[in-house]
Amino acid sequence: MAKRIEAKRLPNISKATPKVPVIGVFATSDPRIDDASRIRCQNIAKMAADTISGAVVLPDKTPVPVVYSTVLVDGEAQADIVAQQFRKAGVDILVLVPDTWAFPQLTAISLLQQLPPNTPINITCGNSGPKPGVVYAHALNGAISQYGRMAALNVGTWPDTGMNPDMTGQTAMNLIDWCYAAVTTVALRGRRVMVLGHDSMGMETALAHILPIRNTFGLEITRLDMKLLADMLSKKAYKEKELKALRGWINRHIGKRLELRDQADSDRFDQSLAMYLIVRDLMADLNVVGGGFMSQLEWGSDLRGIPLPVADVMESLFNSTFDHNGCKAPIPFATEADVQGLLTMLFMTYLSGGNPPLFMDFRKVWEAWEIKDLAATIGVKKLDKKADYYNKGLVDGDNSGSASFDWANVPGASIKNIMSGISLPLAEEDYFPGGGNAVNFMTPAGIEGIAARCAYSSAAGLFSMIWDEAVTTEVPAELARAMCELTTPIWPHTFVVPKYASMVEYKQYPPANHFHMTWNLPVARMQHWMDLTGVLSVTPWAARPKFIEGVDRPQPLVHLINGGEVAFKLLSGRN
Repeated sequence: MAKRIEAKRLPNISKATPKVPVIGVFATSDPRIDDASRIRCQNIAKMAADTISGAVVLPDKTPVPVVYSTVLVDGEAQADIVAQQFRKAGVDILVLVPDTWAFPQLTAISLLQQLPPNTPINITCGNSGPKPGVVYAHALNGAISQYGRMAALNVGTWPDTGMNPDMTGQTAMNLIDWCYAAVTTVALRGRRVMVLGHDSMGMETALAHILPIRNTFGLEITRLDMKLLADMLSKKAYKEKELKALRGWINRHIGKRLELRDQADSDRFDQSLAMYLIVRDLMADLNVVGGGFMSQLEWGSDLRGIPLPVADVMESLFNSTFDHNGCKAPIPFATEADVQGLLTMLFMTYLSGGNPPLFMDFRKVWEAWEIKDLAATIGVKKLDKKADYYNKGLVDGDNSGSASFDWANVPGASIKNIMSGISLPLAEEDYFPGGGNAVNFMTPAGIEGIAARCAYSSAAGLFSMIWDEAVTTEVPAELARAMCELTTPIWPHTFVVPKYASMVEYKQYPPANHFHMTWNLPVARMQHWMDLTGVLSVTPWAARPKFIEGVDRPQPLVHLINGGEVAFKLLSGRN
């Protein structure tokens, strides 16, 4: 009988800390190559790791850890060593920087096979002639792609000679963009979002497709009934002292722009603020990365029950990069429990390194001629004929909730300056008899980013992202007031101009009644992330070229040899 060995008891911990992705950088080589070239390979691994380190952050600005190995993967034995090093360091993202020829199966493939099959891998090389690493990069990329695995190839530039070469800025940017996509993909696996309420007002375009979300992104959805929030609000399950501090902060920044008729209005507004504190603490207990709140109709609009105050300020605070306690990470939060809207904002927030998301109704598309007609009708004669809205038109994006406060000013503005452009008018009593206050501001012009919306297809079993680059614009003040009056003037308004979509295309192709925007989000990051997750990229705009150098990432080889991006993703989805 085998000797009994007592199992090891693990120490208890009071609260789990979600795993932070770790990027592992390594180099391959050939044992026949001279020592100086091998030392150069090791130096390049360090150079690449240092390039990434500190340049890729999570939404709370935590730098993503980067490690590298000086063991050159010459063959299977070295692949085993580096694989063990990386497992011990918790590596779940791989960056390979080859500078010499090597043998694909003996090196990187032997290492890859020892890590989970969904481990993202990037191959970044200089376009080197002497040894040459670029030849190996193509051989390896082809080998990986032929067995159906996704790999990103970044044929960049660093000097062919010298012991300590540096990659060019463009090469580094391409690598960092991919790293953000890989981190977003990995960091959200096993995480969860929390949604209060059930289906989003019966909107099929916003449903929580639980199994596809789990299978595609590794995300879980914690669903809580709104009754829990109502009960906790009634029980005052928050700290009274902090509620007073939050209200005082609002009073200092908003002042008379907080519309209140009487003490009852003030009490209802305090309830709205208390909702933020309660939900914030619930989300912290559950380690969630995003949330949503159904609200309509049961919470604040159904007179058969007891209507409660709107959640607009709560939702805006979650999506903002600050609150009464100072700077914080935005927590993407969807009004009307719009889960697909939440997913869109969540992915873009991670891809941008924590830039604030904007939740909008796809409310009214103004073609250029309509803007000119309205201007003539109300007597506005001076329009800038070179302006984007004059030549193309715009979308008036507005919604009662979820508009990040940050979008009331330009990126980098101080909290004081952001809050100075915000007012909190009373909510419309016809729609929201529970009362409370809406959020109101006008987004300034010139903010560039990506406007997008994800969708799900039961036929394909895949998610897609319909997107375009976009910029905010502004029209003369009198014209802006008239345009806002035609929608809902007391809500936040962001005038959005897509870069490639015509206004006719834009108003025909949205997959839902909500869309979302995140500033300073490079296109390549979004594309790399869609490659890693199998999300379909949908850009049906006639004016957009198929490939824009310096903006788009090159198509992965695995797409090209399997009939194209859509064909490969459909095949992968079925498998």
